[in-house]
Amino acid sequence: MDQGTGQKASATLDSKSGSQAKGEVNFVWQGHDVLINGKFSGLKPNAEQGFHVHEKGDCSAPDATNAGGHFNPETKMHGMPDSGMNYAGDLPNIKSDANGKAVYSAKLHGFTVNAGPTGIVGRAVVVHRDPDDYKSQPAGNSGPRIACGVIQ
Repeated sequence: MDQGTGQKASATLDSKSGSQAKGEVNFVWQGHDVLINGKFSGLKPNAEQGFHVHEKGDCSAPDATNAGGHFNPETKMHGMPDSGMNYAGDLPNIKSDANGKAVYSAKLHGFTVNAGPTGIVGRAVVVHRDPDDYKSQPAGNSGPRIACGVIQ
């Protein structure tokens, strides 16, 4: 069933945990998938950073801990995005260039672009300092939250 092809949401990510990281992310519902596009700056150069949708749309804490844990409506284990064995909020790592900038694109399923129980609207999207290893439970050992934005 098509749950609203063309529905869109976006988030502006602000720096957290003393970092300079910032970003803009767009989400577009396409059939059974969500297309995610983003641009980031202030990242560690030539590195990967963990990137996830978190449960709560609250980025008010200086370290973004108010955003809660990873979005996981089906109570699965943390894992590789789109493996079927992962949280809905598990997204591929961001890969930065030599200037600490990144352009991001991914197409995933397991969540929707609305405010329902499997929806991401009203939740937060978070960039972490370190890469997600896609194995460590519950959060991939991806370190402090360096940028956070509420998905609207």
